[in-house]
Amino acid sequence: MTLEDLGWTDAFRAAFAEHAAKGLVPGRVIAQRGMLVLATERGEVLATSSGRLRHDANDAGDLPTVGDWVAIQMPPEGDQGRIQAVLPRKSAFTRKAAGKKTSGQAVAANVDTVFLLCGLDGDYNPRRLERYLVGTWESGARPVVLLNKADACADPESVRLEVEAIAFGVPVHVCSAKTGDGVAEIATYLRRGETIALLGSSGVGKSTLINRLLGEQLQRTLEVRAHDARGRHATTHRELFLAPSGALVIDTPGMRELQLWDSDEGLEATFGDIEEVAAGCAYGNCRHETEPDCAVRDAIEAGTLDPERLASWRKLQKEAASLRIRTDALARSKEKQKIKSVHKAMREQYKLRDR
Repeated sequence: MTLEDLGWTDAFRAAFAEHAAKGLVPGRVIAQRGMLVLATERGEVLATSSGRLRHDANDAGDLPTVGDWVAIQMPPEGDQGRIQAVLPRKSAFTRKAAGKKTSGQAVAANVDTVFLLCGLDGDYNPRRLERYLVGTWESGARPVVLLNKADACADPESVRLEVEAIAFGVPVHVCSAKTGDGVAEIATYLRRGETIALLGSSGVGKSTLINRLLGEQLQRTLEVRAHDARGRHATTHRELFLAPSGALVIDTPGMRELQLWDSDEGLEATFGDIEEVAAGCAYGNCRHETEPDCAVRDAIEAGTLDPERLASWRKLQKEAASLRIRTDALARSKEKQKIKSVHKAMREQYKLRDR
């Protein structure tokens, strides 16, 4: 496989020039199974991030993930490579890392189109879809909504219309990866050299769709639980596959929840209807609660704006504001620690000088 087969472009080549001068080799991260698996012109290489790269990363979101182009110090035969740098990303789907730690986690990088899968077998949730749309718009990739498991839904067309009402300008497709219905239309997005990532909660059928699109049984699939339509993790790690068309497809484990990271632009793109209505409020800082002449409340009373959608927008806005406060506090704490380290080093130098 050539670098061009993996999505190498003139922009990446230009960004790599400084690393080539140091004798490093370009590669793309194609799997994350504890260690990173890289595809290079010399074949596949297992690699870890160098200590300097880990030290210089602002948070985990800056470390290599599937889809990244990296500069590798190639190992002796049979040994592991060292990733010395991550090339600038053209897009990155990033979420808040699980747990209490305030840190970003890059799920997939350098993606052109994100397939957002929703299952129509009882697990469909428009509010969850709004979250995924915010994250995708923020990433810099193009979202496409896939309503999978149409064979398990009595009226998939009504769901499609509902989704189109909240996913403005985003293509929405109804399909069944199990039966193959609608898959041919989805396959038209798989163009040579472009990277597609599949995202969604557990059990929505990502692995089944991957197998359909690639024409091979590459990914293990599991049945969802009948009593609550919840899925289990068939995919346990991120991996990039080459489709027969020449497109590159990234499968990801299902997410029980998606906590947003950076989201300002994504919120604006996803909730453009509310932003447009809010521009008609009498006050620029209107909270759309008790203020007079509130265009948003008027729209709700007139039935032209869904109150549940407004509640979702408010919730995500509040979540984004809370995250900004935490990240600002974390940045201040890191700066203080840096200053303390510098002062400590200076004191040690003075002690040595005075001896």
